[in-house]
Amino acid sequence: MAHNHIIPRSPSSPLPNHRRRHRWRLLKLLLPISPLILPIAWFGYRELENTWIQPQAIFVLGGEEEREIFGAKFAHIHPNLPVWISSGAPPGYAKRVFKKAGVSPENLHLDYRAIDTVTNFTTLVDRFESKGITSVYLVTSDDHIHRARAIGEIVFGSRGIKVKPVTFVSGRPVEPVRKTVRDSFRSLFWLATGYAGGK
Repeated sequence: MAHNHIIPRSPSSPLPNHRRRHRWRLLKLLLPISPLILPIAWFGYRELENTWIQPQAIFVLGGEEEREIFGAKFAHIHPNLPVWISSGAPPGYAKRVFKKAGVSPENLHLDYRAIDTVTNFTTLVDRFESKGITSVYLVTSDDHIHRARAIGEIVFGSRGIKVKPVTFVSGRPVEPVRKTVRDSFRSLFWLATGYAGGK
């Protein structure tokens, strides 16, 4: 009786023509969208990562009264977390807002060195790192969060500190992209030189 033996193809043997054509067609389909794949994948990963971050502090960006009022309400439901406010309202007013929300004065830390959003981060990154803080709730308005988050991920991210955005509705349009681009470059310049500049 004759036996048919199947000889396996050597790994180095060329692919059959039809399989090579299939792979080439697939490559041609993917090439036009390839520039989009990495940003989309990164954005998806970043959003997924946010679901498991457990912040160790609340970081409120000063600049408008609503941020501190919202920050005080948010701190009320996270009573065990320290609150840091960068260049916000005068000390007396800020303390009254947080006291009214039931936040312990011992949990409140006020810092007035920052003069803009970039320096909100650069003036406090060393302090957070020295205290072993590796993640923070980033509190600001919805129109400001894209720029603030971009800066935070560069400045805080350079020290392994993750940011988890928390926003309130401001009713204002989102800031122009050019502001985010400008301050991202300023943040990178700070990484390279230690100089953050200012307004």
